[in-house]
Amino acid sequence: MDIKETVLNILNDLTGNDVSGVMDDNLFDSGLLDSMGSVQLLLQLQSELGINVPVSEFERSEWDTPNKIISKAESLA
Repeated sequence: MDIKETVLNILNDLTGNDVSGVMDDNLFDSGLLDSMGSVQLLLQLQSELGINVPVSEFERSEWDTPNKIISKAESLA
């Protein structure tokens, strides 16, 4: 499973929505992700991909769309 597919599966589980058709939509503005969802996202990325992002270094503006999350995960993998 590649990073993009893994991230989309995680987002699907967290939001209950298939976000593959809205790759540039802001997940926070749309209400699909909130601060608790962000923490869960980071924990899942660490668990499934071995990517460690301390919450203190989490910049919401860098993680607010599916495309940005995938890009960030790929850069940290």
